[in-house]
Amino acid sequence: MSAESEPAVSAAPMPGIDDDTALKLLREGRLEVAGRLVQATNMTLYCSVRLGDLAAACVYKPVRGERPLWDFPDGTLAAREVAAFEVSAVTGWRIVPPTVYRDGPFGPGMCQLWIESDRDIDLMALVRSRHPALRRMAVFDAVVNNADRKGGHLLPLPDGHVYGVDHGVCFSSSDKLRTVLWQWRNKSLSREAVNVLARLDRELENGRLGRRLRELLTPAEADATAARVRRLLDSGVHPVPSSDWPAVPWPPI
Repeated sequence: MSAESEPAVSAAPMPGIDDDTALKLLREGRLEVAGRLVQATNMTLYCSVRLGDLAAACVYKPVRGERPLWDFPDGTLAAREVAAFEVSAVTGWRIVPPTVYRDGPFGPGMCQLWIESDRDIDLMALVRSRHPALRRMAVFDAVVNNADRKGGHLLPLPDGHVYGVDHGVCFSSSDKLRTVLWQWRNKSLSREAVNVLARLDRELENGRLGRRLRELLTPAEADATAARVRRLLDSGVHPVPSSDWPAVPWPPI
């Protein structure tokens, strides 16, 4: 198994709030709905969350606002978003913004820290690039089996870090990887990626991550996640598009 090296990219926390503080705020703070993101397929509410003197903007997706899908069980998308954050946290790549499952004004759902992206960055140019943060995200998406990695789900920051959002259609036990990030298909995984995958393998086998995914997903889906990690380690390369279904989501942005 070979591996390529790649430069580090800053993953600095949002100004004024670290991830642990953000998670506490999201779990315990008072949610107030400010508006709805009308372009989202499922009910996605822009909110403020306050806990004492601490406040931030966040996205709240109640389970009751989820649109039924033929290939994912009803009422499970919010938990899948939280599961994606749990995997991201173990990688250390901070791909997914702090995300929790909690009650809210419209019932239980996912609550995620709002990320203000750099709107001067051309998303189409970013998607076509070989940005190291996107290469990490390509590995992450292969692990979580992301069925909908669109360019519009990328949130680039001025410091070079890139967040990814909208992970409700991940973790199927069937292979469903659809993404705009195929630049590294069949290329050797970086050394960094191999080390991260080895960490995920341990955590899924005997650590908190394995237990946490079994709380959020079905046992078959948790087992399939572990199997995908082992498959990536065994192959040593980024996956290639399947010939059985469209490999790129539509629309791509």
